[in-house]
Amino acid sequence: MSSDTEAPARAAIVTLGRALYDRGITHGRTGNLSVRLGDRLLLTPTNACLGRLDPDRLSLVTLEGELLGGDPPTKELPLHRACYRRHTEVTAVAHVHSTHAVAVSCLSGLDPAGPLPPLTAYYVMRVGRMPMIGYFPPGDPGLADALEATDARCALLANHGSIAAAASLEAAVDAVEEIEETARLTLLLSGRETSALTPRQMDLLRHR
Repeated sequence: MSSDTEAPARAAIVTLGRALYDRGITHGRTGNLSVRLGDRLLLTPTNACLGRLDPDRLSLVTLEGELLGGDPPTKELPLHRACYRRHTEVTAVAHVHSTHAVAVSCLSGLDPAGPLPPLTAYYVMRVGRMPMIGYFPPGDPGLADALEATDARCALLANHGSIAAAASLEAAVDAVEEIEETARLTLLLSGRETSALTPRQMDLLRHR
């Protein structure tokens, strides 16, 4: 039986997972979402399609990863756990393999400290500083270790996708969508002279 906090979390994962799928931010059986409920994590199961989630089959695990209920969790559980360990204030994580973000993550010569340019105010406000993590196979513990070593809430994962940790699942989903949109703009503007936001403009946005 779901608790008073667990039932809304289950509903949010199903609703936002379907929204990501319907908007083409995730496809097939890719991407995963999680919400922290005190000393437990509620997250999407392994090999699940975000567009067809069953709230009763979502994985419930301890912070150490022990399965308490539902289907076995996504193999990216170590990534989610790394986010919660590094950022004790966050309560949700979204990880997707969106097309344009993955495309950018496959390019050579990217700046590891900032693979996407700050083209819009919403990118700065919803994503902020975003480093790039080198390639690891999906589910590899080394990827979780590399992510935990950075203090950024969002990251682009080389040849893989993006991840965002936030104070709510809605905010985490907003962040991965903003990463995807900025990646799309970056590819559309490729080869053209662009005008990104200046450090001062970004500082003003962060203080708002």
